[in-house]
Amino acid sequence: MEDGETMENKRKLGLAEKISYGLGAVGKDMVYMLSASYILYYYQDIMGVSAIAMGIILLAARVFDAFNDPIMGIVVSKTKTKWGKFRPWLLIGTITNAVILYLMFACPPVLNGRGLVAYAAVTYILWGVTYTMMDIPYWSMIPAFTEGGKEREGLSALARSCAGVGSAIVSILAVPFVAMLGSKFGGNISAQYEQAVADFGNTSAQAVQLKGQLDAVGFKMVALVIAALFVVFTVICCINIKEKSTVDVKTSSVGDMFKALFRNDQAVTMVIAIVMINTALYITSNLVIYFFKYDFSPAQWETNYTLFNTFGGGFQILAMMILFPIFRAFINTVKIFYTCFFMAFVGYIILLFIAFSGTSNFWVLVPSAFLIMSAIGMLNVVVTVFLANTVDYGELKNGHREEAVIFSMQTFVVKLSSGLSALIASIILAVFHISKDSFSGTILSQSSRMGLRMCMTLIPMAVLIIGLIVFKRHYILTDEKVSEISEQLKSKAD
Repeated sequence: MEDGETMENKRKLGLAEKISYGLGAVGKDMVYMLSASYILYYYQDIMGVSAIAMGIILLAARVFDAFNDPIMGIVVSKTKTKWGKFRPWLLIGTITNAVILYLMFACPPVLNGRGLVAYAAVTYILWGVTYTMMDIPYWSMIPAFTEGGKEREGLSALARSCAGVGSAIVSILAVPFVAMLGSKFGGNISAQYEQAVADFGNTSAQAVQLKGQLDAVGFKMVALVIAALFVVFTVICCINIKEKSTVDVKTSSVGDMFKALFRNDQAVTMVIAIVMINTALYITSNLVIYFFKYDFSPAQWETNYTLFNTFGGGFQILAMMILFPIFRAFINTVKIFYTCFFMAFVGYIILLFIAFSGTSNFWVLVPSAFLIMSAIGMLNVVVTVFLANTVDYGELKNGHREEAVIFSMQTFVVKLSSGLSALIASIILAVFHISKDSFSGTILSQSSRMGLRMCMTLIPMAVLIIGLIVFKRHYILTDEKVSEISEQLKSKAD
């Protein structure tokens, strides 16, 4: 095992370490959710960058990550300091990513045209690079500190639950806090907006333009708050998570590490599954803000959007903290995986029914939010466990333990999913003229509304089906197989 560590040397984490590790997940997913859910909306709907340009930028950043993320995984694997190999990069990545996050949502108002597009491209690519520095070592700690089985599932569930809390905080509070902080720190713009609303109404061109300027200020302040919390939570994590001492051993070459990764067929299977799951989710999350703002409830879109995210975020957290342990008491993790896919399909079918019914009753959306977000919450736990299991599988099969390299693929594929979904969403916005309509403040046509609703449901369902087929055909690491691998690794270490 890498660094001379054996399975028997892995001690159980204490309560303080678990809480600190969980706080790290809260902070990093607050940052990720702000970027994944609002970067397209911020630059396209508020700053005025075309939807297609933003889609290309987001996808290009993911192509760059295809080269950057595996290299970062190798760097982490080969790092040796007196503070360990994970914590230094976790801290460096967090601080730099927090700075870039603020800059990304603090676009200078004087920029326009190519300058605006260039600013969006540079800051977003740098955000992805610095996020990788932090995310890879964070998740690589799980297989390094735990044995396969219930202990690993417990820490994965804790981390994913806390990540869900971080995501939910941003999903629930981002829009109202953007409005509140934009009004508070908007200065003269706030007064001009109130006057425009009083004189011409909140749908007038002048009011829409001023509201966009206030929202730009609001996003900048929200990014600042989240960046600060991110740094504080990661510092707490780094202080309390103690890495064990290691002994010097011969390290693998870069070529050997890549060969070990690509020979791990189970890691490849999980990479594909993670891409499909996250792409489906992010397509919906990228479009849902437009759905509420310009289709479902334009007059009360901020209230209904926030309420929807409150329910969805709550369901996701409860699923990870309560539903997953309940299901796990009766069925194995593979069956939970299939159950989650069934729940998500039913949830999307309900949304599809709404597309044809034309209802505007908010509460009709709650059952679909429960099914989809609960499924995603449990899937987040399960796929993390499955990916950690592939580390043990790869060690037994190939003779190398490559936590950082394999988990760098998780970092990459999650960001790849974000880029693909953003490109798909941007194409949808352009095809159905939502970008032009939304910026001018006009009402969407019936065909645009129907197209938006259909794309929010049918495309994610198709993507999930692909992921399910790949998993069913290729994944072999059942609970029994994982226990067998763990015992074999212990025997080899003795």
